[in-house]
Amino acid sequence: MDEDNIDGVVLQLGSGFQPYRQYLLEGAARRRPLWLIDDEAVSWQQQYLAGSSVVVPLEGSGLVLDHATLLATAESVARSHRVLGVFTYDEPSVIAAALIADRLGLPGLTPAGAENCRNKVKSRQALTAAGLPQPLFAVANTAEEAAAAAADIGYPVVVKPRGMAASIGVALVDGPDGIAEAFERADSSSRSGPAEYHGGALIEECIEGPEISVDGAVVAGEYQPFCVAHKQLGPPPYFEEIGHVVDGNDPLLTDPDLRELLRAAHEALGAPNGITHTEIRFGPRGPTVIEVNGRLGGDLIPYLGKLATGIDPGSVLVDVAQGIRPELEPDHKSCVGIRFCYPPEDARIVEITVPEPGAVPGLIEAHPMVPAGATVRLPPRAHIGRHAYVICTADDPATCADRLTAAAELVELKYEALNETEFSGRPW
Repeated sequence: MDEDNIDGVVLQLGSGFQPYRQYLLEGAARRRPLWLIDDEAVSWQQQYLAGSSVVVPLEGSGLVLDHATLLATAESVARSHRVLGVFTYDEPSVIAAALIADRLGLPGLTPAGAENCRNKVKSRQALTAAGLPQPLFAVANTAEEAAAAAADIGYPVVVKPRGMAASIGVALVDGPDGIAEAFERADSSSRSGPAEYHGGALIEECIEGPEISVDGAVVAGEYQPFCVAHKQLGPPPYFEEIGHVVDGNDPLLTDPDLRELLRAAHEALGAPNGITHTEIRFGPRGPTVIEVNGRLGGDLIPYLGKLATGIDPGSVLVDVAQGIRPELEPDHKSCVGIRFCYPPEDARIVEITVPEPGAVPGLIEAHPMVPAGATVRLPPRAHIGRHAYVICTADDPATCADRLTAAAELVELKYEALNETEFSGRPW
C-alpha cells in the first residue's frame, strides 16, 4: 500500500497470535488502511498494513503498560497521517487504546469506561450502583478476608483475580478447606498483569446455570449484539473454556430482556462507544452479568460468528473505532462450534495429527496449536493448555456439539508425560 496516497488510517494496538487473530486483521484492512503499533517488527501482518510503528517499552515495562510511549507514538503518527480511529482486540491494551482515543479526540471507550471493564472490582461496584443482576461479591486482600467473605456469601464461591482474562487464576471453591489455596492462586496470578491490579482477589457468589458470551458494538450509546456464543467449560474447580457454539438463529440475539440488560450494563460502566465481550449466566434469578470486557472475545469466537452469519468482526471493529454504526445484518444463518483439545496430563508434545475436513460430517477445520517439543500443562499448573482445535458446522446446536465430540476424538496426540514433582513457573 502506498503510504503517500492514504486518506486516513485507523490505529491498531498489537496484532496477537497469528492463528487466532489473522482473520481480524484481514477483515479490518478491507475496511480502512491500518497502522499497527506493536513491540515487534511486522512479518505476517505486512500485507494488511498501510504502515507500522515499533515501540520499545521503557525498561522494566511491557508494551501494554507503557502508556506514555504508546501515546507519544500515536501522536507521532497523527502528525503525518489523518487518524480516524483506534482499536485493539488485546485485553491488556484496552486501557492504552482508550487513552489514545481520548488524547486524539477519537470515538471509542473512554478511559473511565475502559477501566471499569478492565478492573473487575470497579465493574462490580458500577453494576451494583445501577441495581443490575450480578453475583454477590466481596474484595479480599488476605486469605483470612477471603474466608470471611466466602462464609458471608455462602459456598460455593468463585475466587478470581481483579484484572486478568481467559479465566486465568479463577477457581470454584466448595468449602472452607479450599479457600486459602484459591485466594493465593488468584493473588499470585494477578501479579503477572498491570501493577494497579496486583494483589487480592474477588470472592463471588457462584451462579449455577448455562453461560453465554455476547460480542456487541456500542456507538453513541446504542448497543447492538452480533455474536452469541454458548460456552462449554472443563471440569471444576477451574473455569477452563473448552468450546463454544454460535447459532446464527439464536433467539437470544433478539431477546428484549437480554438486550435491555446488556444496554443497561454498558450505560452503568460508562461505555457509550466501543466493542465489548460480555459474559452472562442464566441462574435461578435469570440472566446475570458475570463480566464485561472492553474488546472482542477470544477463543476464535468472533470467527465462529463470521462463519455462522457472514458478519465480519474485523470490519465491525474498524467501523466502531470511527464512530460509525456498523451494518450487522447476516447474509446467512448457520450453527458453528469449536472444541479445544487438551492432553490427558502435563505433556511434552511429540506429534499432533488432526483429521481432514469432512472426516466427520460438518468438520470444516482442524489445526494443531503447538509445535513438536512444546510443553503443555493443565490447571492448576497452567491455563489454556491446548494442543489442537476442531471446528464443525451443523443445522442446530445439539448436532454441532455431537460433531465436535466426534471430530475431537480423531485428533491424535503423541506425547511424553512431564511427571514433574515440582513446577517453578507461574501457574498460568
